[in-house]
Amino acid sequence: MSETATEQGVRAPRPRRGDELELRIDSLAQGGRGVARTEGGFVIFVAGGLPGDRLRARVGKSKRSWAEAAAVELLEPAAERITDRCIHGDEPCPGAAWQGLPYELQLVHKQAQVAEALERIGGFAGTDRVEVEAIVPAVEQWRYRNKLEYSFGAETAQDASALGYHARGRWDTVVDVDDCHLASAANNNARNAIREWAASAGLPAHDRRGSGAGVLRNLIVREGRRTGQLQTRLVTSEAEIPQPPTDLHTVVGERTGGTEGPTGVLGEEFLRERLGDLDLRVSPFAFLQTNTETAERLYAAARELAGLGSGERLYDLYCGIGTIGLSLAPDAGEVWGIESVADAIADADANAELNEITNARFTVGDARLGIRPLLEQAGKPDVLVVDPPRAGLSAKIVRRVLECEAKRIVYVSCNPTTMAPNARQIVDAGYRLTRVRPVDMFPQTPHIEAVALLERAGSGAG
Repeated sequence: MSETATEQGVRAPRPRRGDELELRIDSLAQGGRGVARTEGGFVIFVAGGLPGDRLRARVGKSKRSWAEAAAVELLEPAAERITDRCIHGDEPCPGAAWQGLPYELQLVHKQAQVAEALERIGGFAGTDRVEVEAIVPAVEQWRYRNKLEYSFGAETAQDASALGYHARGRWDTVVDVDDCHLASAANNNARNAIREWAASAGLPAHDRRGSGAGVLRNLIVREGRRTGQLQTRLVTSEAEIPQPPTDLHTVVGERTGGTEGPTGVLGEEFLRERLGDLDLRVSPFAFLQTNTETAERLYAAARELAGLGSGERLYDLYCGIGTIGLSLAPDAGEVWGIESVADAIADADANAELNEITNARFTVGDARLGIRPLLEQAGKPDVLVVDPPRAGLSAKIVRRVLECEAKRIVYVSCNPTTMAPNARQIVDAGYRLTRVRPVDMFPQTPHIEAVALLERAGSGAG
Protein backbone atom coordinates (compact mmCIF):
# COMPACT_ATOMS: atom_id res chain seq x y z
CA MET A 1 0.00 0.00 0.00
CA SER A 2 1.42 3.37 -0.97
CA GLU A 3 1.94 6.08 1.62
CA THR A 4 -0.69 8.81 1.87
CA ALA A 5 0.27 12.43 1.38
CA THR A 6 0.04 12.92 5.13
CA GLU A 7 2.43 10.00 5.84
CA GLN A 8 4.91 11.50 3.36
CA GLY A 9 4.85 14.77 5.30
CA VAL A 10 2.70 16.65 2.79
CA ARG A 11 -0.52 18.03 4.25
CA ALA A 12 -3.61 16.60 2.59
CA PRO A 13 -5.93 19.10 0.87
CA ARG A 14 -8.37 20.53 3.39
CA PRO A 15 -12.06 20.45 2.40
CA ARG A 16 -14.07 23.59 2.96
CA ARG A 17 -17.32 24.07 4.83
CA GLY A 18 -20.23 23.17 2.56
CA ASP A 19 -18.20 20.86 0.30
CA GLU A 20 -19.93 17.59 -0.60
CA LEU A 21 -17.64 14.58 -0.79
CA GLU A 22 -18.04 10.95 -1.70
CA LEU A 23 -16.48 8.92 1.10
CA ARG A 24 -16.03 5.35 2.33
CA ILE A 25 -16.36 4.84 6.10
CA ASP A 26 -13.61 2.60 7.44
CA SER A 27 -14.12 2.67 11.22
CA LEU A 28 -15.95 4.29 14.12
CA ALA A 29 -14.53 7.04 16.32
CA GLN A 30 -15.11 7.53 20.04
CA GLY A 31 -18.55 9.09 20.27
CA GLY A 32 -19.93 7.03 17.40
CA ARG A 33 -19.21 8.96 14.22
CA GLY A 34 -17.87 7.18 11.16
CA VAL A 35 -14.25 7.80 10.17
CA ALA A 36 -13.39 8.37 6.51
CA ARG A 37 -10.30 9.61 4.69
CA THR A 38 -10.00 11.50 1.45
CA GLU A 39 -7.63 10.27 -1.25
CA GLY A 40 -5.02 12.58 0.25
CA GLY A 41 -5.46 11.04 3.70
CA PHE A 42 -7.42 13.90 5.29
CA VAL A 43 -9.55 12.57 8.17
CA ILE A 44 -13.28 13.29 8.20
CA PHE A 45 -15.67 12.31 11.00
CA VAL A 46 -19.08 11.60 9.48
CA ALA A 47 -22.31 11.67 11.49
CA GLY A 48 -24.61 8.95 10.20
CA GLY A 49 -21.85 6.84 8.67
CA LEU A 50 -21.18 3.22 9.60
CA PRO A 51 -18.13 1.08 8.69
CA GLY A 52 -18.32 -0.08 5.07
CA ASP A 53 -20.78 2.61 3.95
CA ARG A 54 -20.08 4.55 0.77
CA LEU A 55 -21.90 7.85 1.04
CA ARG A 56 -22.05 11.48 0.11
CA ALA A 57 -21.43 13.83 3.03
CA ARG A 58 -21.54 17.60 3.49
CA VAL A 59 -18.63 19.17 5.36
CA GLY A 60 -19.41 21.32 8.40
CA LYS A 61 -16.52 22.20 10.70
CA SER A 62 -13.12 22.01 8.99
CA LYS A 63 -9.83 22.15 10.90
CA ARG A 64 -6.20 21.84 9.78
CA SER A 65 -6.01 18.06 10.13
CA TRP A 66 -9.62 16.90 10.35
CA ALA A 67 -13.16 17.87 9.50
CA GLU A 68 -16.72 17.01 10.53
CA ALA A 69 -19.44 16.14 8.04
CA ALA A 70 -23.00 14.83 7.96
CA ALA A 71 -24.21 12.06 5.70
CA VAL A 72 -26.43 13.39 2.91
CA GLU A 73 -27.01 10.28 0.79
CA LEU A 74 -26.18 6.63 1.31
CA LEU A 75 -24.76 5.48 -2.02
CA GLU A 76 -23.79 1.94 -1.07
CA PRO A 77 -24.64 0.51 2.35
CA ALA A 78 -22.18 -1.63 4.25
CA ALA A 79 -22.66 -5.36 3.81
CA GLU A 80 -23.54 -5.70 7.50
CA ARG A 81 -26.05 -2.84 7.53
CA ILE A 82 -29.62 -3.66 8.51
CA THR A 83 -32.76 -1.67 7.79
CA ASP A 84 -33.48 1.17 10.21
CA ARG A 85 -36.40 0.31 12.43
CA CYS A 86 -37.09 3.63 14.19
CA ILE A 87 -37.85 6.37 11.64
CA HIS A 88 -39.76 9.62 12.12
CA GLY A 89 -40.98 11.24 8.93
CA ASP A 90 -38.15 10.35 6.57
CA GLU A 91 -35.39 10.64 9.20
CA PRO A 92 -33.84 7.93 11.37
CA CYS A 93 -34.49 8.47 15.08
CA PRO A 94 -31.84 10.87 16.44
CA GLY A 95 -31.67 8.76 19.59
CA ALA A 96 -30.78 5.59 17.66
CA ALA A 97 -27.74 6.55 15.61
CA TRP A 98 -26.37 2.97 15.52
CA GLN A 99 -29.61 1.17 14.65
CA GLY A 100 -28.15 0.24 11.25
CA LEU A 101 -25.58 -1.97 13.00
CA PRO A 102 -26.62 -5.49 14.05
CA TYR A 103 -26.65 -5.58 17.84
CA GLU A 104 -23.80 -8.09 18.02
CA LEU A 105 -21.59 -5.62 16.11
CA GLN A 106 -22.66 -2.76 18.37
CA LEU A 107 -21.31 -4.74 21.32
CA VAL A 108 -18.05 -5.52 19.52
CA HIS A 109 -17.45 -1.85 18.70
CA LYS A 110 -18.32 -0.68 22.22
CA GLN A 111 -15.97 -3.13 23.89
CA ALA A 112 -13.22 -2.15 21.45
CA GLN A 113 -13.76 1.55 22.17
CA VAL A 114 -13.37 1.02 25.91
CA ALA A 115 -10.10 -0.85 25.28
CA GLU A 116 -8.92 1.79 22.81
CA ALA A 117 -9.63 4.65 25.25
CA LEU A 118 -7.67 2.92 28.01
CA GLU A 119 -4.71 2.29 25.71
CA ARG A 120 -4.61 5.53 23.71
CA ILE A 121 -5.84 8.08 26.26
CA GLY A 122 -4.95 6.36 29.53
CA GLY A 123 -1.65 4.91 28.39
CA PHE A 124 -2.56 1.40 29.59
CA ALA A 125 -0.38 -0.44 27.10
CA GLY A 126 2.48 -2.92 27.32
CA THR A 127 2.98 -4.11 30.88
CA ASP A 128 0.21 -1.73 32.02
CA ARG A 129 -2.33 -3.18 29.62
CA VAL A 130 -5.60 -4.31 31.18
CA GLU A 131 -7.73 -6.99 29.55
CA VAL A 132 -11.22 -5.55 29.17
CA GLU A 133 -13.83 -8.06 30.31
CA ALA A 134 -16.68 -9.22 28.10
CA ILE A 135 -19.28 -6.52 27.67
CA VAL A 136 -22.56 -7.01 29.54
CA PRO A 137 -25.39 -6.75 26.98
CA ALA A 138 -28.58 -4.82 27.57
CA VAL A 139 -31.66 -6.68 28.75
CA GLU A 140 -33.76 -5.16 25.96
CA GLN A 141 -32.48 -3.85 22.64
CA TRP A 142 -35.54 -1.65 22.00
CA ARG A 143 -38.19 0.14 24.09
CA TYR A 144 -35.89 0.28 27.08
CA ARG A 145 -35.85 3.99 27.98
CA ASN A 146 -37.73 5.00 31.12
CA LYS A 147 -37.42 8.72 30.31
CA LEU A 148 -37.75 10.65 27.07
CA GLU A 149 -37.88 14.38 26.42
CA TYR A 150 -39.86 15.75 23.49
CA SER A 151 -40.04 19.22 21.95
CA PHE A 152 -43.01 21.15 20.61
CA GLY A 153 -42.36 23.09 17.44
CA ALA A 154 -42.74 23.61 13.74
CA GLU A 155 -42.26 20.69 11.39
CA THR A 156 -42.90 22.97 8.39
CA ALA A 157 -43.52 26.70 7.97
CA GLN A 158 -47.24 25.94 7.73
CA ASP A 159 -47.52 23.45 10.59
CA ALA A 160 -46.45 24.34 14.13
CA SER A 161 -48.12 21.42 15.91
CA ALA A 162 -45.27 18.90 15.95
CA LEU A 163 -44.28 17.10 19.15
CA GLY A 164 -41.17 15.00 18.85
CA TYR A 165 -37.45 15.42 18.27
CA HIS A 166 -35.33 18.11 16.68
CA ALA A 167 -34.49 17.39 13.05
CA ARG A 168 -30.90 16.29 12.50
CA GLY A 169 -28.63 19.33 12.65
CA ARG A 170 -31.55 21.75 13.22
CA TRP A 171 -32.47 23.55 16.43
CA ASP A 172 -35.51 25.31 14.95
CA THR A 173 -37.37 22.38 13.36
CA VAL A 174 -39.13 19.53 15.15
CA VAL A 175 -39.96 16.18 13.56
CA ASP A 176 -43.31 14.83 14.68
CA VAL A 177 -43.14 11.44 16.42
CA ASP A 178 -45.93 8.87 16.45
CA ASP A 179 -44.11 5.74 17.63
CA CYS A 180 -40.55 5.92 18.96
CA HIS A 181 -39.12 2.42 19.28
CA LEU A 182 -36.90 3.50 22.18
CA ALA A 183 -40.05 4.21 24.21
CA SER A 184 -42.67 1.85 25.55
CA ALA A 185 -46.20 1.81 24.18
CA ALA A 186 -47.38 3.61 27.33
CA ASN A 187 -44.81 6.38 26.84
CA ASN A 188 -45.82 6.82 23.20
CA ASN A 189 -49.51 6.90 24.09
CA ALA A 190 -48.92 9.56 26.76
CA ARG A 191 -47.04 11.79 24.32
CA ASN A 192 -49.69 11.42 21.64
CA ALA A 193 -52.46 12.22 24.13
CA ILE A 194 -50.73 15.45 25.15
CA ARG A 195 -50.37 16.41 21.48
CA GLU A 196 -54.12 15.90 21.00
CA TRP A 197 -54.90 17.99 24.09
CA ALA A 198 -52.64 20.82 22.88
CA ALA A 199 -54.32 20.79 19.47
CA SER A 200 -57.84 20.80 20.95
CA ALA A 201 -56.87 23.67 23.29
CA GLY A 202 -55.45 25.63 20.36
CA LEU A 203 -52.12 26.19 22.10
CA PRO A 204 -49.24 27.18 19.80
CA ALA A 205 -45.70 25.91 20.12
CA HIS A 206 -43.00 28.28 21.34
CA ASP A 207 -41.27 29.93 18.38
CA ARG A 208 -37.65 28.75 18.47
CA ARG A 209 -36.68 31.07 15.62
CA GLY A 210 -36.43 34.11 17.84
CA SER A 211 -39.80 35.89 18.11
CA GLY A 212 -40.51 34.40 21.54
CA ALA A 213 -44.15 33.85 20.63
CA GLY A 214 -46.03 30.70 21.49
CA VAL A 215 -46.52 28.69 24.65
CA LEU A 216 -45.63 24.99 24.46
CA ARG A 217 -41.96 24.09 24.82
CA ASN A 218 -41.23 20.54 26.02
CA LEU A 219 -42.80 17.38 27.36
CA ILE A 220 -40.90 14.97 29.61
CA VAL A 221 -42.36 11.50 30.07
CA ARG A 222 -40.94 9.22 32.78
CA GLU A 223 -41.97 5.67 33.47
CA GLY A 224 -41.65 3.37 36.44
CA ARG A 225 -40.76 0.25 34.51
CA ARG A 226 -41.32 -2.01 37.51
CA THR A 227 -44.27 -0.10 39.00
CA GLY A 228 -46.16 0.76 35.83
CA GLN A 229 -46.43 4.41 36.88
CA LEU A 230 -46.27 7.03 34.13
CA GLN A 231 -45.36 10.62 34.96
CA THR A 232 -45.64 13.54 32.52
CA ARG A 233 -44.21 17.05 32.92
CA LEU A 234 -45.22 19.85 30.58
CA VAL A 235 -42.86 22.79 30.08
CA THR A 236 -44.40 26.06 28.85
CA SER A 237 -43.70 29.75 28.56
CA GLU A 238 -45.40 32.15 30.97
CA ALA A 239 -49.01 32.28 29.79
CA GLU A 240 -52.58 31.61 30.85
CA ILE A 241 -53.51 28.14 29.62
CA PRO A 242 -56.12 25.51 30.49
CA GLN A 243 -54.93 23.13 33.19
CA PRO A 244 -52.94 20.49 31.33
CA PRO A 245 -53.65 16.77 31.86
CA THR A 246 -50.15 16.21 33.26
CA ASP A 247 -48.64 15.39 36.64
CA LEU A 248 -46.30 18.39 36.66
CA HIS A 249 -46.25 21.78 34.97
CA THR A 250 -43.02 23.77 34.66
CA VAL A 251 -43.13 27.42 33.63
CA VAL A 252 -40.00 29.09 32.25
CA GLY A 253 -39.29 32.70 31.33
CA GLU A 254 -39.59 34.01 27.78
CA ARG A 255 -35.88 33.82 27.04
CA THR A 256 -35.05 30.92 29.32
CA GLY A 257 -33.68 27.75 27.79
CA GLY A 258 -33.85 24.26 29.22
CA THR A 259 -36.70 22.55 31.04
CA GLU A 260 -36.12 23.51 34.68
CA GLY A 261 -38.07 26.17 36.50
CA PRO A 262 -40.91 26.67 38.97
CA THR A 263 -42.97 23.47 38.85
CA GLY A 264 -46.54 22.99 39.96
CA VAL A 265 -47.67 19.53 41.07
CA LEU A 266 -50.91 18.54 39.35
CA GLY A 267 -50.74 14.77 39.93
CA GLU A 268 -48.05 12.47 41.32
CA GLU A 269 -45.03 14.48 42.49
CA PHE A 270 -42.62 11.55 42.77
CA LEU A 271 -41.92 8.77 40.33
CA ARG A 272 -41.96 5.38 42.03
CA GLU A 273 -39.63 2.68 40.75
CA ARG A 274 -38.17 -0.61 41.88
CA LEU A 275 -34.54 -1.31 40.99
CA GLY A 276 -33.16 -4.66 42.08
CA ASP A 277 -34.21 -5.09 45.70
CA LEU A 278 -34.82 -1.37 46.22
CA ASP A 279 -38.05 0.59 46.20
CA LEU A 280 -37.27 4.13 45.07
CA ARG A 281 -38.88 7.54 45.01
CA VAL A 282 -37.50 9.97 42.43
CA SER A 283 -38.02 13.74 42.47
CA PRO A 284 -38.93 15.49 39.19
CA PHE A 285 -35.42 16.78 38.50
CA ALA A 286 -33.46 13.93 40.09
CA PHE A 287 -31.31 11.62 38.00
CA LEU A 288 -32.25 7.99 37.52
CA GLN A 289 -30.52 5.67 35.06
CA THR A 290 -32.71 5.71 31.95
CA ASN A 291 -32.50 1.96 31.42
CA THR A 292 -33.97 0.40 34.56
CA GLU A 293 -33.47 -3.23 33.62
CA THR A 294 -29.81 -2.91 32.60
CA ALA A 295 -29.05 -0.54 35.49
CA GLU A 296 -29.61 -3.59 37.67
CA ARG A 297 -26.78 -5.32 35.79
CA LEU A 298 -24.59 -2.21 36.11
CA TYR A 299 -25.06 -2.03 39.87
CA ALA A 300 -24.54 -5.78 40.20
CA ALA A 301 -21.16 -5.29 38.51
CA ALA A 302 -20.29 -2.46 40.90
CA ARG A 303 -21.31 -4.63 43.85
CA GLU A 304 -19.14 -7.50 42.63
CA LEU A 305 -16.07 -5.35 42.00
CA ALA A 306 -16.45 -3.53 45.33
CA GLY A 307 -16.03 -6.85 47.14
CA LEU A 308 -17.32 -5.42 50.40
CA GLY A 309 -16.94 -7.13 53.74
CA SER A 310 -19.61 -6.78 56.41
CA GLY A 311 -17.60 -4.36 58.53
CA GLU A 312 -16.18 -2.15 55.78
CA ARG A 313 -16.91 1.55 55.30
CA LEU A 314 -18.09 2.67 51.86
CA TYR A 315 -18.01 6.17 50.38
CA ASP A 316 -20.46 6.83 47.54
CA LEU A 317 -19.45 10.01 45.68
CA TYR A 318 -21.98 11.65 43.35
CA CYS A 319 -24.52 9.45 45.10
CA GLY A 320 -27.64 11.05 43.59
CA ILE A 321 -30.79 9.49 45.06
CA GLY A 322 -28.69 6.77 46.68
CA THR A 323 -29.14 3.95 44.18
CA ILE A 324 -25.56 2.63 44.21
CA GLY A 325 -24.88 3.16 47.90
CA LEU A 326 -28.17 1.59 48.95
CA SER A 327 -27.61 -1.33 46.54
CA LEU A 328 -24.27 -2.03 48.25
CA ALA A 329 -25.41 -1.30 51.82
CA PRO A 330 -26.30 -4.93 52.68
CA ASP A 331 -22.65 -5.89 52.12
CA ALA A 332 -21.13 -2.93 54.03
CA GLY A 333 -20.67 -1.94 57.61
CA GLU A 334 -21.64 1.64 56.84
CA VAL A 335 -22.32 3.77 53.77
CA TRP A 336 -21.64 7.50 53.42
CA GLY A 337 -22.98 9.28 50.35
CA ILE A 338 -22.28 12.79 49.14
CA GLU A 339 -24.11 14.74 46.42
CA SER A 340 -24.37 18.45 45.56
CA VAL A 341 -28.11 18.41 44.70
CA ALA A 342 -30.20 18.86 47.83
CA ASP A 343 -33.38 17.34 46.34
CA ALA A 344 -31.44 14.19 45.42
CA ILE A 345 -30.17 13.85 48.99
CA ALA A 346 -33.73 14.23 50.26
CA ASP A 347 -34.65 11.34 47.95
CA ALA A 348 -31.66 9.30 49.17
CA ASP A 349 -32.71 9.75 52.81
CA ALA A 350 -36.30 8.86 51.93
CA ASN A 351 -35.15 5.80 49.99
CA ALA A 352 -33.03 4.58 52.89
CA GLU A 353 -36.07 4.86 55.18
CA LEU A 354 -38.37 3.31 52.58
CA ASN A 355 -36.11 0.24 52.36
CA GLU A 356 -35.39 0.10 56.13
CA ILE A 357 -31.66 0.57 55.52
CA THR A 358 -30.12 1.95 58.70
CA ASN A 359 -26.39 1.88 57.90
CA ALA A 360 -26.46 4.58 55.19
CA ARG A 361 -25.98 8.32 55.70
CA PHE A 362 -26.21 10.96 52.98
CA THR A 363 -25.03 14.55 52.97
CA VAL A 364 -25.26 17.54 50.64
CA GLY A 365 -21.85 18.61 49.42
CA ASP A 366 -19.60 19.23 46.48
CA ALA A 367 -17.16 16.37 45.92
CA ARG A 368 -14.18 18.73 45.82
CA LEU A 369 -15.06 20.58 49.02
CA GLY A 370 -17.00 17.93 50.89
CA ILE A 371 -14.58 15.00 51.04
CA ARG A 372 -12.29 16.42 53.74
CA PRO A 373 -15.18 17.21 56.11
CA LEU A 374 -16.57 13.74 55.42
CA LEU A 375 -13.21 12.19 56.33
CA GLU A 376 -13.26 14.07 59.63
CA GLN A 377 -16.82 12.98 60.37
CA ALA A 378 -16.80 9.37 59.19
CA GLY A 379 -13.16 8.29 58.99
CA LYS A 380 -11.36 6.88 55.96
CA PRO A 381 -13.28 4.48 53.71
CA ASP A 382 -12.25 0.95 52.90
CA VAL A 383 -14.00 1.18 49.53
CA LEU A 384 -14.87 4.26 47.50
CA VAL A 385 -17.41 4.28 44.66
CA VAL A 386 -17.44 7.22 42.29
CA ASP A 387 -20.03 7.75 39.53
CA PRO A 388 -19.09 11.11 37.97
CA PRO A 389 -20.77 13.00 35.12
CA ARG A 390 -19.53 12.60 31.53
CA ALA A 391 -16.73 15.12 32.09
CA GLY A 392 -15.15 12.78 34.63
CA LEU A 393 -13.18 13.92 37.68
CA SER A 394 -11.19 17.11 37.77
CA ALA A 395 -7.56 16.91 38.91
CA LYS A 396 -8.55 18.47 42.26
CA ILE A 397 -11.25 15.88 42.90
CA VAL A 398 -8.83 13.08 41.99
CA ARG A 399 -6.48 14.45 44.66
CA ARG A 400 -9.32 14.42 47.21
CA VAL A 401 -10.17 10.84 46.24
CA LEU A 402 -6.55 9.85 46.77
CA GLU A 403 -6.55 11.50 50.22
CA CYS A 404 -9.23 8.97 51.23
CA GLU A 405 -6.63 6.16 50.89
CA ALA A 406 -9.35 3.62 50.14
CA LYS A 407 -8.17 0.06 49.57
CA ARG A 408 -10.42 -0.22 46.52
CA ILE A 409 -11.92 2.38 44.20
CA VAL A 410 -14.85 1.41 41.99
CA TYR A 411 -15.20 3.86 39.10
CA VAL A 412 -18.60 3.78 37.37
CA SER A 413 -18.22 5.62 34.07
CA CYS A 414 -20.58 6.86 31.37
CA ASN A 415 -17.66 8.03 29.23
CA PRO A 416 -14.55 5.86 28.69
CA THR A 417 -12.59 8.82 27.27
CA THR A 418 -12.71 10.58 30.65
CA MET A 419 -12.47 7.42 32.76
CA ALA A 420 -9.18 6.51 31.06
CA PRO A 421 -7.16 9.63 32.08
CA ASN A 422 -8.69 9.55 35.58
CA ALA A 423 -7.61 5.92 35.94
CA ARG A 424 -4.10 6.88 34.83
CA GLN A 425 -3.93 9.64 37.47
CA ILE A 426 -5.03 7.21 40.17
CA VAL A 427 -2.62 4.49 39.04
CA ASP A 428 0.28 6.94 38.95
CA ALA A 429 -0.49 7.68 42.61
CA GLY A 430 -0.03 4.08 43.69
CA TYR A 431 -3.06 2.06 42.61
CA ARG A 432 -3.42 -0.77 40.08
CA LEU A 433 -6.17 -0.92 37.49
CA THR A 434 -7.18 -4.56 37.82
CA ARG A 435 -10.60 -4.96 36.19
CA VAL A 436 -12.72 -3.15 33.60
CA ARG A 437 -16.18 -4.34 32.59
CA PRO A 438 -18.26 -2.51 29.93
CA VAL A 439 -22.04 -2.50 30.27
CA ASP A 440 -24.33 -1.62 27.37
CA MET A 441 -26.96 0.65 28.86
CA PHE A 442 -27.93 2.28 25.55
CA PRO A 443 -28.52 -0.09 22.62
CA GLN A 444 -28.75 1.52 19.16
CA THR A 445 -26.48 4.36 20.34
CA PRO A 446 -22.70 4.82 20.67
CA HIS A 447 -22.94 5.50 24.42
CA ILE A 448 -21.22 3.01 26.69
CA GLU A 449 -20.90 2.57 30.46
CA ALA A 450 -18.08 0.77 32.20
CA VAL A 451 -17.17 -0.26 35.74
CA ALA A 452 -13.49 -0.28 36.70
CA LEU A 453 -11.72 -1.52 39.83
CA LEU A 454 -8.56 0.17 41.11
CA GLU A 455 -6.74 -1.41 44.06
CA ARG A 456 -4.20 0.33 46.26
CA ALA A 457 -0.78 -1.25 46.12
CA GLY A 458 0.11 -2.97 49.38
CA SER A 459 -3.47 -3.01 50.64
CA GLY A 460 -3.64 -6.79 50.50
CA ALA A 461 -6.43 -6.69 47.89
CA GLY A 462 -6.42 -8.96 44.85
